[in-house]
Amino acid sequence: MPDTAADTYILDDQVGFLLRLASQRHATIFQSLTIEGLTPTQFSTLMRLSEQEKCSQNRLGRLAAMDVATIKGVADRLRQKGLILAESDPNDKRRTLISLSSAGTDLVARMKAVGHAITAETLKPLNDAEQRKLMKLLRKLS
Repeated sequence: MPDTAADTYILDDQVGFLLRLASQRHATIFQSLTIEGLTPTQFSTLMRLSEQEKCSQNRLGRLAAMDVATIKGVADRLRQKGLILAESDPNDKRRTLISLSSAGTDLVARMKAVGHAITAETLKPLNDAEQRKLMKLLRKLS
């Protein structure tokens, strides 16, 4: 009767399962604290756009770690909410440049504090050293 680790599979010891649980916890915290009904992808898009000033939709998608179809849908919804603007690139009429609207800029300013609160609440079970270590390890995995 084999008794090696390969013969035993304990779900609670699997990285994917634990990451999913942590992600679900974070998503619940995000939804309870976010403002204007932003989704995590919308929030990430606005934050990345605030760092760029203006950029193409494709570049924005890459910066926010989204594929072309996802960023298109996110950008469309943010445009409908009046949070971003789209204009033709003066150097390439086939390309659209995206920037924050004044409402988007205001929302980003308010969401920064909320973003910090979401992170703090997500990491709350860990002490300061554990928080720094987890962030370092997550960056390494990403």
